[in-house]
Amino acid sequence: MNAKATPGSKTPGSKTPGGKVPGGKAAGSTSTDRLARLLALVPYVVNRDAVALGEAAAAFGVTEKQLIDDLNLLWCVELRAPDPYCPIDLSYEGGEITVAEAESIARPLRLKVDEASALLVALRMLAGIPGLQDRDALSRVIAKLEGAAGAAAAVSSQVSVEVDARGGSTDPEVARGALRLLRDAIAARRRVHLTYYVPARDENTERDVDPMRLLVVEGNTYLEGWCRRAEAVRLFKLDRIAGLTVLDVPAEVPDDAEPIDVDAGLFRPSPEDVMVTLELTPLGRWVADYYPCESVEELGEGRLRVVLRTPDTRWVRGLALRLGDQGRVVAPASLAEGVRDDAVRALARYGLA
Repeated sequence: MNAKATPGSKTPGSKTPGGKVPGGKAAGSTSTDRLARLLALVPYVVNRDAVALGEAAAAFGVTEKQLIDDLNLLWCVELRAPDPYCPIDLSYEGGEITVAEAESIARPLRLKVDEASALLVALRMLAGIPGLQDRDALSRVIAKLEGAAGAAAAVSSQVSVEVDARGGSTDPEVARGALRLLRDAIAARRRVHLTYYVPARDENTERDVDPMRLLVVEGNTYLEGWCRRAEAVRLFKLDRIAGLTVLDVPAEVPDDAEPIDVDAGLFRPSPEDVMVTLELTPLGRWVADYYPCESVEELGEGRLRVVLRTPDTRWVRGLALRLGDQGRVVAPASLAEGVRDDAVRALARYGLA
């Protein structure tokens, strides 16, 4: 899509700050939110011939300044397929958005087999989340897509994905109860009190949290909220919530609290992180698949040398003991010595040291 601005509209280089929506959260502040809005914006205008800036901003839940920023971005985007190349003429002169020469938008969407299969698998995974609202509507969408996909639907049906709403909880009633409480707290804008397990320190912590949203990342459900203990936005994995109470206190998310962009991954590297080197036997190669590695080096005969980055080495000591003779910590030397001491103490308890 190559949108051409008409005289009198802002140029693509204009700087406009992002707006805020009620509740203090930044409007469309994540890349996922903005992409969804950009994909819907042009068809929304085309179906209405012309739309006032204020009306469109209200429909998408953003400020007029944020919407103008989106339009400036669309002005710079080019859609080179399908051929022949057809530029879209976009204008918001005089406070009214118009789109012309948008014939390519009317073309039916053509999904390849892998694209249709991936979409169907994702929708079925979403439909499997306990307590999901509008499940009937989602089921209808899946049925329509299966009918349109034809052979691609048969391919996707061979893939089975199960999502546990608490990331591993064996009690579905507990999972559904936690989700209901959190949804109620978010809807009523109430603070919650959590007893939350921190695996790196192997301890339960008590904290008050102002909920912002629930989201599923890599098959696990998280609560995102403003943590009063950390005084920052944090993600809480639901299977680590040992206790949950909805407080009769209004949630007060600070105006400058920014939602976490999970598209960039959940792990945030820091200059204070420790770089840990492990050497793994063929039976220990699974570590490279389950943990984010800074580097992976083949040593021959199926052995690997991996480097992990971590802010806390306590979990690495547990991993090293679990590996046994399948791997060993090489660096830093102090950590390797600590693992040996842990192993000696463990063996002594069984009378084997």
